[in-house]
Amino acid sequence: MDIDAIIRMLDEKTDTGISRIKVIVNEEQQPGEIKEAYHHGRCDVGSPWADGSVGNCD
Repeated sequence: MDIDAIIRMLDEKTDTGISRIKVIVNEEQQPGEIKEAYHHGRCDVGSPWADGSVGNCD
């Protein structure tokens, strides 16, 4: 994927109202493979707070 296609993809995301984007380059992924994760709060995606695995403290 060339840089212009990546910029277009990111511009499309921001045009739809997405305000926070984190880009990670992974050399182990197949070329052209794209993975996305969404979260509707301020917790980090994939954190124990975001996935609900942290219980309430008694």
